[in-house]
Amino acid sequence: MERMRRVSILGATGTIGCNTLDIIAAHPGRFSVAALTAQDNVEKLAAQARTFGARYAAIANPAHYNELKSLLAGTNIEVAAGPESVLAAAEIECEVVMSAIVGVAGLAPTLAAICKGRRIALANKECLVCAGEMMNAEVEKYGATLIPVDSEHSGIFQLLPINYQPSTINTITLTASGGPFRDLSAAQLKMVTPEQAVKHPNWQMGAKISVDSATLMNKGLELIEAHYLFGLPPDKLAAVIHPQSIVHALVAMVDGSVLAQLSNPDMRAPIAYALSYPERIATPVKPLDLAEIGNLSFAAPDEARFPALRLAKQALEQGGSAPTVLNAANEIAVARFLSGAIGFTDIPSIVEKALESLPHHVPSCIGDIYTLDSDTRRFAEAA
Repeated sequence: MERMRRVSILGATGTIGCNTLDIIAAHPGRFSVAALTAQDNVEKLAAQARTFGARYAAIANPAHYNELKSLLAGTNIEVAAGPESVLAAAEIECEVVMSAIVGVAGLAPTLAAICKGRRIALANKECLVCAGEMMNAEVEKYGATLIPVDSEHSGIFQLLPINYQPSTINTITLTASGGPFRDLSAAQLKMVTPEQAVKHPNWQMGAKISVDSATLMNKGLELIEAHYLFGLPPDKLAAVIHPQSIVHALVAMVDGSVLAQLSNPDMRAPIAYALSYPERIATPVKPLDLAEIGNLSFAAPDEARFPALRLAKQALEQGGSAPTVLNAANEIAVARFLSGAIGFTDIPSIVEKALESLPHHVPSCIGDIYTLDSDTRRFAEAA
């Protein structure tokens, strides 16, 4: 019998982290918790660490150290704070590291786990978007394993055989719900509010990723991620609008066959597969009843109304620093939209200005990526 898999969760208090703990709780003899981290949600982190008997709990914001230590007093849980404590959590002895820290902040911890040769359940798409070539090189160097957690990439991963040959694939297609505004006109899109944008019709997600889904930037970032995960050129990657979010990925083979992965929209399914791979385990995900659903529909994305997708494709084609600029400018633009400082349609406009204005080069190390990220954020704040 396989030994219990120890899991470290980077970003434990977010949606992915909480769903990961749901799966672990449902399989107590199969998984245990090694380390948990959070940025600021100290009370939730402490409660999770107590409930699951974590060996290590780290809060990235050092201002919360004393509170975390107090909340975990009387336990054997090691407590730490600051960015370096998150790196330590990534390196702690375990079998699986769930990389669920949102944004470029997840890059360094994920690389740290890769350098320890861990299995990485990758829920942070910005890691591959900003540093895909670097990450793939480190994965090969240290014998680590990347298992995608995004529902679309998990679907592709489930469809492809081990050691598949890219030459056998015609096209990989990622599906997009289209978000809450897919039927709005260009004029109506200018009027949408942050409150409307964070209400995704199918998925329960955080504010930032919900806005990315509404602009279709999320799908653009996923196309870039798919390029690095599956080794396919941009012209073999596509996106299609599928409002029901039942089909998550389509793989068209060279013989004319098209393989599809279907399930109800629930992140616990891809999370469970990443934790248990190559086996499958039971989840609370509602069984799929196609007769009850009745119809599945598909449509081409409208890149005129949703230019973020076009910009992401452009960044993928350009390569080098372009995806990092795309990601950083988008993070700032989304934050400005959520704060009410700019409108919804200003988000892709700011991203496009950043791609056109900032110098293009090929980052040679993680320091280059952080510098480019910072420069782009300053530009996007002022744009």
